[in-house]
Amino acid sequence: MPDPTDDDLWLRCYRPVESPVARLVCFPHAGGTAPFYRPVPFALNTADRVEVLAVQYPGRQDRRHEEPIADMHALADGVFAVLARRPRLPLVLFGHSMGAVVAFEVARRCERAGLPVARLIVSGRRGPAVEQAPARNVHAMTDAAIMDEIRRLDGSASIVLSDPDMMAAALPSLRADYRAIETYRVGAEAAVGCPVTSLSGDQDPMTSVAEAGEWRTHTTGEFDLRVFPGGHFFLVEQMPRVIDILDRHLSDVVSDHVAEVVG
Repeated sequence: MPDPTDDDLWLRCYRPVESPVARLVCFPHAGGTAPFYRPVPFALNTADRVEVLAVQYPGRQDRRHEEPIADMHALADGVFAVLARRPRLPLVLFGHSMGAVVAFEVARRCERAGLPVARLIVSGRRGPAVEQAPARNVHAMTDAAIMDEIRRLDGSASIVLSDPDMMAAALPSLRADYRAIETYRVGAEAAVGCPVTSLSGDQDPMTSVAEAGEWRTHTTGEFDLRVFPGGHFFLVEQMPRVIDILDRHLSDVVSDHVAEVVG
């Protein structure tokens, strides 16, 4: 039997729900942590029916003594294994930047295993088969260059840049995350069967709106693209609108589940 404490290291629940009928799993960006999504369950109108879980990747915060995972498939394997042990509920997976790709790979694994994925919501990331041109290979750069990259994106991790001790602690997981996403390759044929919603900032220096639209080729289900004002971390300023989108899709999942039970 797996130790449930190990599972709790991977998945954080900041607002427990007694009898959820659906599950939302949130995947952080490169260098990101589970608390980035802490406000989500408290903002959702559907929170009393939905279990909201935030993924904590190894190598950061209370998992800092663990080796960061620098391979996308190994990272997705780890998250999927933990999800597969939980009581079965319809899943909505939501990931930002690197987290979008982790969520996509977890969705593929869930569908192969017969676990219900109701929707995949990806944010701030180009379609998986679109390679960045020119390739930047941030993971192979110096520590100073990685810090410059964080400043350029103005991500939540930039708050640690002025603290040498915090930055030294964050760099190994940042480098591993960049390696995982920059060495990840998948063909245009890789797809999920669930609907996909892609969210994009209109001034994102990492992902153009057209590249965000390329997610449509990675689903055999419905696809929609939503564009917001802002850069790579547009969802911070636009969080109320992002929450509205999550709520709308979660409401559909909850309604479908209730109708199925009643029927």
